[in-house]
Amino acid sequence: MSDINQRKDELIATAKRCFDLRLQTNAGGNLSVRLEDRDAILIKPSGVGFNECTRDNLQIVDLDGTIEPSSYKPSKDLGFHLDLYRIRPDIGAIVHCHSPWATGYASAGLEIPCLTVQTIEKIGRMPLIPLSALGGPQTEVEISPVFRDPTIVAAVLANHGTIGVGSNLIKAQYLAEIIEETAHIAFVRDTLMAAHGKSPPDLPKFGTSAEAASQPQ
Repeated sequence: MSDINQRKDELIATAKRCFDLRLQTNAGGNLSVRLEDRDAILIKPSGVGFNECTRDNLQIVDLDGTIEPSSYKPSKDLGFHLDLYRIRPDIGAIVHCHSPWATGYASAGLEIPCLTVQTIEKIGRMPLIPLSALGGPQTEVEISPVFRDPTIVAAVLANHGTIGVGSNLIKAQYLAEIIEETAHIAFVRDTLMAAHGKSPPDLPKFGTSAEAASQPQ
């Protein structure tokens, strides 16, 4: 199997997983993967749902923005996908979805707290990126400066959705899932604390027992 077809099948499988988990319905959101044999990416086009991705409708785009001939419109998110690959050689895949719990936090202008040991270990922090200066969706102008920090692997877009990046598609997808799960947990925690008149407990400082044990006493 060629590298392109292998990447297409990986992207299709990831997209269907994302859809099945209801992290993305309808034709919104996007996901992409870097190709190994050329300076290009494979990306879902505009107007195609995660559950409708096929080998025939995915697009190949060079990192300079050149789009291979296609009967589909390019994704509205293509600009920030390309820019993240340019500025972060460690990024091999991007999953951007409009998952409801996380987007709820983003629409409230709240940064999702990293309140579980898994979130601290795998993500560390999920910056909240505001809308564009004109009040529209975020582009590379707003997104890329945040991801120039190599420790950032996830972010939440105000009134928009989430971004998870990884060395491959499944790692980026796992982050998309952790973001949504953490937002859900945070909402449940905050609701229970409000109902019982409790103050937020201290958050864990470390994501693993090994990391905690390595700290000076």
